Amino acid sequence: MFGAIARRLFGTANDRFLKTLRKDVEAINALEPEWEKLSDDELRDKTRLFRERLEKGETLDDLLHEAFATVREAAKRVLGMRPFDVQLLGGIVLHKGMISEMKTGEGKTLVATLPVYLNALSGKGVHVVTVNDYLASRDAEMMGRLYGFLGMSTGIIVHGMDDFQRQTAYRADITYATNNELGFDYLRDNMKFRLEEMVQRPFNYAIVDEVDSILIDEARTPLIISGPTEDNSSLYVAVNKLIPKLTEEDYEKDEKVRAVTLTEQGAEHMEQLLREAGLLVEGNLYDLANVSLVHHANQALRAHKLFTRDVDYIVKNNKVIIIDEFTGRMMEGRRYSEGLHQALEAKEGVKIENENQTLASITFQNYFRMYPKLAGMTGTAMTEAGEFAEIYGLEVVEIPTNVPVARRDEDDEVYRTAREKFDAIAALIEDCRARKQPVLVGTVSIEKSELLSGILRKKGIPHNVLNARHHDQEAYIVAQAGVPGAVTIATNMAGRGTDIQLGGNVEMRLKQELADITDEAERAKREAEIRAEVAELKQQALEAGGLYVIATERHESRRIDNQLRGRSGRQGDPGASKFFLSLEDDLMRIFGSQRMDSMLQKLGLKEGEAIVHPWINKALEKAQQKVEARNFDIRKNLLKYDDVMNDQRKVIYEQRKELMQETDVSQTITDMRHEAIEEIVSRCIPEKAYAEQWDVKSLHEEVLRVTGLDLPIAEWAKEEGIAEQEIQQRITEAADRKMAEKAANYGPDVMRMVERSLLLQLLDQSWKDHLLTLDHLRQGINLRAYAQRDPLNEYKAEAFNLFEKMLNDLRERVTGVLCHLELRVDPRQPPAMPEPPRPRMTETRQDPALAAATGGAVLPTDAAGQQALAELDPNNPATWGNVQRNSPCPCGSGKKYKHCHGAQ
Repeated sequence: MFGAIARRLFGTANDRFLKTLRKDVEAINALEPEWEKLSDDELRDKTRLFRERLEKGETLDDLLHEAFATVREAAKRVLGMRPFDVQLLGGIVLHKGMISEMKTGEGKTLVATLPVYLNALSGKGVHVVTVNDYLASRDAEMMGRLYGFLGMSTGIIVHGMDDFQRQTAYRADITYATNNELGFDYLRDNMKFRLEEMVQRPFNYAIVDEVDSILIDEARTPLIISGPTEDNSSLYVAVNKLIPKLTEEDYEKDEKVRAVTLTEQGAEHMEQLLREAGLLVEGNLYDLANVSLVHHANQALRAHKLFTRDVDYIVKNNKVIIIDEFTGRMMEGRRYSEGLHQALEAKEGVKIENENQTLASITFQNYFRMYPKLAGMTGTAMTEAGEFAEIYGLEVVEIPTNVPVARRDEDDEVYRTAREKFDAIAALIEDCRARKQPVLVGTVSIEKSELLSGILRKKGIPHNVLNARHHDQEAYIVAQAGVPGAVTIATNMAGRGTDIQLGGNVEMRLKQELADITDEAERAKREAEIRAEVAELKQQALEAGGLYVIATERHESRRIDNQLRGRSGRQGDPGASKFFLSLEDDLMRIFGSQRMDSMLQKLGLKEGEAIVHPWINKALEKAQQKVEARNFDIRKNLLKYDDVMNDQRKVIYEQRKELMQETDVSQTITDMRHEAIEEIVSRCIPEKAYAEQWDVKSLHEEVLRVTGLDLPIAEWAKEEGIAEQEIQQRITEAADRKMAEKAANYGPDVMRMVERSLLLQLLDQSWKDHLLTLDHLRQGINLRAYAQRDPLNEYKAEAFNLFEKMLNDLRERVTGVLCHLELRVDPRQPPAMPEPPRPRMTETRQDPALAAATGGAVLPTDAAGQQALAELDPNNPATWGNVQRNSPCPCGSGKKYKHCHGAQ
């Protein structure tokens, strides 16, 4: 109560902060009359003058007012848009390294140009991060005209580009890219063998669009580059056939944490089935020798009992494709981890791809925290402000709308059954169509969207369905969703990146309908007709009450609900929103609707009647807050585990860079050899041990194995008064002599090249093996909680020991390989750097749904089906894979794919 009174008197902290920024907005506005008088060339020359001032010692903050005034004036001339004062506020917030929360339709794409231009003046590069290739291409193309006018270069990174194209794009002043491409480029760069092959520059400043989606929804899971392992497809098929034979008593399912486990009875039944199928030959199911069978049985069980076709995944072109739980989009190339995707492929009877092993991985949290300055923008961030502050050190600032929101948010309607709920939704849609009011219906899965579509078809109501099946027409369907009487059903993807404009999207219609008209007079006439028609349709939609958003159930996250609601009421337009729920919905069912159901029946709630009350809204919000808090705990827990690996990753990647920068690594090799010999001696001759306690035989065998030297160690050990230091010194000197002879035989240049190449290859191999070991460690570490030990502390200690062991093993491997190495050197050929074999790499993301199910473990994922760059042949389209329409054509023509081979 006292807090509410204080807020009324003094305003919120957000209001007070915005008040301090309004002085900057006034200063920018004061420059506008002067800037309007500048010619195009004078305005363009501002970029050069600003850069000169920075070189003389001024800061970006000193240039803020003039730079923003420059971008505002350029936007008016090039794009025909003048940033509003609230957009200037949003731009200042982004420049300060914060998150700018701006409602849908407030023009976030234009807002970003202000801080992007200012920060790009330093010449260190600015990254604008988007959620998909379409938005990256669209924004780079549109805003690239503005930057080009001001003398700045714009690059774009999309899937399918080669290294040279990526290098060019990263060296531009401003680079538009998706979060996935940026992360994978970082991982690929740290697997290169030459500095000049690396594509990224040092990190400087990034603005993340849809920051809540990228830094929260997708942050639960890592980006992974992996390589193939052996083929186990027949075992997946064999085990898959056994699962339908299990009864409900054989397993326990917990939907809250998405977990399913065999009961004691179920384990016995599964053991019997495996024996009958000839898969379990000896011992019982849980013997060490049968670990692989247990793994396959568990994954097959999860595939059948936890994952539903057309909800969690779809089958398309004989492939199992995951559906993103947050956007409803198909996630081409992404695969579930630990053999679960293979289990689903066996379940659906499609081709089973090989499992993969992790070669490199990073989470978005640790990737984006490498930027010295980070900012973000979205329509919905306030509900996650605590997480942004704790994980990324980012403050969220709510920017007021340019025009007050006129949307009417109605109370939720709760029905007893899903059938009653859908009947009520269909009745409301009919009512809206009769009044010519456009309707957007949000569903949480393809299954629900197609169920509703079937109901509307029976009633003869024309509509568009937007889900993973029809996602190719996304931009067009969403652009026309504001036409009077239009009904659009969308699966968790209400117009991402494309505004729903009442009356329809003029630009989209012009682009589509004028594409084939070449006569200028005819084009102008048709354009005028389209604009007049859209204006008339907009008036009709406004009179009908604007866009009506209907949600078929509550999502786990309030943000997703707010994103859907935010599609209506843009820029002061009228609108309405309402959520319809039933006690059979997942959120209601999992979070205790049984008591409510019996209570409603006692109160005499009749069929078709709904319960509507603000208290219901509050209760649902609390349930959502609980789920959000649990998901935050999962992400925080995952981050703590990943931080352990991240510290090690930084050390390894830093070492790789140093090795690539050096032409002569002989001193490093020598140090490693000496340390490896010291380690061998200390193993066989314990400290302060008597001579008779020395394991001389093992020492001789180990030295022979590692260095290839057959030394008389047994004779040395018999010498009077000899110490272990003396033996170690003699072994070291013998090894040094051998390596010096090799260098003399092959020539120092050849030897230095070989040493550098082998050291990098063996470092990569050791790191890859270490990642696999850490993955296995993380899967079982939670069991230590049963022994009253903190799994995280146990993991840290074990991971540290494993890292030490990896470095020891690396020293021994490098020493062993170089000591045994024999080269054939042709004296007529100049020495060339040995080219290491490139592994066939695939890129993938683990699905967020698995994070909770794996008890906090982030597991390696399987093949993404993308081909390595080395396999792409410009002359053979069969090797190009799935090329995006707006990507550069792989043939090297310089044209977009759609205008080159894609047009054929």
